Amino acid sequence: MGYPARFYFCFCILSVAVFHVSVGEMYTSLLNVKQAMSVERRLIDNLKTYIEHELERLEDIKRFYTKVSDLHTELNRGPATAMSNPLAAFTLIKRLHSEWLNVIYSDEAQENTQALRSSYEEEEASLPKLEDLQGAAKGLMRLQDVYALQVSSLVQGRFQRLTDGVSVDVYRPTVSVLLSGDDCFLVGKVAYEQEDYYHSVQWLEESVRLFRGTGGEWSPENAGTLEDALDHLAFSHFKTGNVSYALSLSQELLHHDPMNGRVLQNVEKYEKLLVTSPPRPLSSPGLRRPSSKYLRTRDSYERLCQTQGSEQMHFKNPRLFCDFFTNGNPRLLLLPVRREVLSLQPYVVLYHDFITEKEAEDIKALAQTGLRRSVVASGEKQATAEYRISKSAWLKDSAQSTAAKLDERISTVTGLNAKHPYGEYLQVVNYGIGGHYEPHYDHATSPSSPVFNLKTGNRLATFMIYLSSVEAGGSTAFIYANFSVPVVEKAAVFWWNLHKNGQGNEDTLHAGCPVLIGDKWVANKWIHEHGQEFQHRCSLHPEE
Repeated sequence: MGYPARFYFCFCILSVAVFHVSVGEMYTSLLNVKQAMSVERRLIDNLKTYIEHELERLEDIKRFYTKVSDLHTELNRGPATAMSNPLAAFTLIKRLHSEWLNVIYSDEAQENTQALRSSYEEEEASLPKLEDLQGAAKGLMRLQDVYALQVSSLVQGRFQRLTDGVSVDVYRPTVSVLLSGDDCFLVGKVAYEQEDYYHSVQWLEESVRLFRGTGGEWSPENAGTLEDALDHLAFSHFKTGNVSYALSLSQELLHHDPMNGRVLQNVEKYEKLLVTSPPRPLSSPGLRRPSSKYLRTRDSYERLCQTQGSEQMHFKNPRLFCDFFTNGNPRLLLLPVRREVLSLQPYVVLYHDFITEKEAEDIKALAQTGLRRSVVASGEKQATAEYRISKSAWLKDSAQSTAAKLDERISTVTGLNAKHPYGEYLQVVNYGIGGHYEPHYDHATSPSSPVFNLKTGNRLATFMIYLSSVEAGGSTAFIYANFSVPVVEKAAVFWWNLHKNGQGNEDTLHAGCPVLIGDKWVANKWIHEHGQEFQHRCSLHPEE
């Protein structure tokens, strides 16, 4: 059966021009997306210059038109002898010989267009690649899924989910960004290319609705049309078993393109299918969300991300507390740390105001030039993965660096040796569009893991510092422990990855929820087993 050819196209998401960006990775860091604004600003300025030059050119043409038209009107009103005036005859011959030629064959329009194209080509290296476009679209679909957002609301620039039949705001942005039919077509097309008809149907439905609302009129910046959206939506519905609706959409498409042979064949085959197989009952589930081979705890993960730490039972546990913590260290006697114990199993604490705003900005600035796509363990090596969307950089500490000062402060608060190689270098992470890290363990679960490359044992503990705030999303969800920690700017989260016997604590399975709104930065310090022999002693009980 014929179906729409699979092709890709670009639309206006622009990239970073300040730092070198690896091909197809802009969408993995919001820093790069923010820097892209300067690229588009320059393109806007170039377009304004082009428009001004074109208006000047058109004004010249209008002036010529007015001159000639007024002269003809005056001559026609005058006596018959007016055209026998040699001056009138001379100017007529001159106009027809050269002036009309100069106007019609002027290179000015081409020069203006070429100048605009040249200015665009200067920015081309900084523009997004195909992978960026697809990644941005996938980020929207990820946010749609994890936060149960309605596509119809996203199209209107609102972040809403359906609760008891009522649309409820998850987040209300100060500036609403409306999506066009072409925007929705792009997202639906990306899903379509992955044979993900659950998402393609929802986004293409909105695309068709919006294109219909404009009367199907084409805009020069659009890559898709009403016919394209109908074509892909019809086949998507066919793949989900909704043949009757696929037929209806195909017939609408033929109204716009009656000679489309492929669609004519599809209509004929849909009609035969409906004769041999009755339409599916409306109550039958047609759209099924695709499963993930990596995410086996999806329901718990998404529930914890949606609550963002606000509705969990651990806040009501009387054994949990807040205090001013000194850890028995003289350095903290006059200025203790504000500690909030979030969980006892696993042991997870939040240290408020652990870092200053200036230190956070220094760390982010130091990391910017070194940011690269974040990787995950893949056997003995490391590789990028769809279930981790961010960029990260490693900061090697020097004696007077901010990173070294943080190492010392981490050691003071935890009582552990955080210096390299007993602690890994500080990892700074910036999340991208819908940036996330699906459920995982920080400690190695395989003897061949790259974690052991330092030769200092497994990752005993994690110390994660929130370098920024976010408006919505981005919580850290502990899946088996059933709670989540919202992003608290300048605070730090600490937990033990291993039991005292050295075995991994399965309750530390955690995830970085997708960032809904905001620019999330964190700094991770992983402290290893070796070097902690006198700071974190083994238990006398082998099972502990």
